[in-house]
Amino acid sequence: MTVAGDLIAHRLGRGYGPDNSEAALRRSLGGPLEGVETDVCLTADGKLVLLHEPLLSLGTTLSGWAHEHTAEEIQEARILDSDGNPTEEHPITLDRALELTPPALIVQAEVKTQSNPDLARATATAICDRYGDSPQRERIEVISFHTDACDVSAAAGFKTRLVIWADYAPGVLAGWAIRHRVTGVKVEHFLLSEKLVNTLRVAGITVSTGTVNHVELLEKVLATQPRCITTDRPHELRAEAIARGLLPVAYTSAEAA
Repeated sequence: MTVAGDLIAHRLGRGYGPDNSEAALRRSLGGPLEGVETDVCLTADGKLVLLHEPLLSLGTTLSGWAHEHTAEEIQEARILDSDGNPTEEHPITLDRALELTPPALIVQAEVKTQSNPDLARATATAICDRYGDSPQRERIEVISFHTDACDVSAAAGFKTRLVIWADYAPGVLAGWAIRHRVTGVKVEHFLLSEKLVNTLRVAGITVSTGTVNHVELLEKVLATQPRCITTDRPHELRAEAIARGLLPVAYTSAEAA
């Protein structure tokens, strides 16, 4: 069962390894966790690879755009670290991340493209087609800045969350979400307010946060009781929150398997 304040490992746990890498995921799964979040790009051969940036030169040793290369080509590249240096990690697929993640955990799949609504729709469609008849469907939550991607996944019956960067017109936003069967929004933590959260909650829209890495910020965020909180360092943040009495002791990922 899910409760307010679940901690979700951002980019599979970027505090523990290169963005969206298997190394980061394995370290995240080594401690208490309710879910993981990752970025998903569509490849030229219709596969789903985990990359924070669709422009490959920004995060890997490969150049060009993700949708211009096959999954095999992308997986042969190496992921860059925060200083732009090649690591020993290679990009992985969404299939691989789901295989490694215990079935009780949430998997948030963020659709990533650059100024391309059609590609956003195609990426969301690929996720829905791939997992629509799979047991994985129930724990996948499709998230995106692109309303086109959210339209597709919500219409297909997937849990769907729109990422927002503004706090204006929450009533209008709630109306849009209801019409399109989008069940949640993800909002940057500094925009959370009682007015915004209450307006969305009354409409049946759940709220999760952007990345929170410091316990002082977490204390303020928890006051609004968001559905879940993404963080680069879930284990350390949980320990700090438990020490302050902000969160209960939780099960480990191994116990959830």
